[in-house]
Amino acid sequence: MKKLFISLVAVTMLFSACHQSGNGSTAGNTSGGGSDAPVMKFEKETHDFGKIRVGDIISYDFKFTNAGQSPLIITDGYASCGCTKPTWPKTPIKPGERGVIHVTFDSKGKMGLQDKLITITANTTPAQNAVHLIGEVVVTQ
Repeated sequence: MKKLFISLVAVTMLFSACHQSGNGSTAGNTSGGGSDAPVMKFEKETHDFGKIRVGDIISYDFKFTNAGQSPLIITDGYASCGCTKPTWPKTPIKPGERGVIHVTFDSKGKMGLQDKLITITANTTPAQNAVHLIGEVVVTQ
């Protein structure tokens, strides 16, 4: 009975901790957060490059607009695989301005269907935004 009671208390505490509202102060928070936070609005969140041959290198520009009320600052970008490299603007994107996440995919050593997730970290809420580069790598005959 004691174990059951302790387990019930632990589950209740865990559940309540996971569902606390974020009504605390955001003073000193540099990640945006309020209604004035920057917003990355992508033209397309997924690009299908179709079929390419093993060894081909393709590039695509994911275009976005800062649809928020404050400057957008991108701090990091990474892909789900070392074969995919994103580059991003290093200067702040003002509200209403456009930017580009340039992604290059090297298909060397790859085969079949590909879905590369590119994660961009910025001062948006939430802090991470994601886009996908998809397609198929085929053998040339």
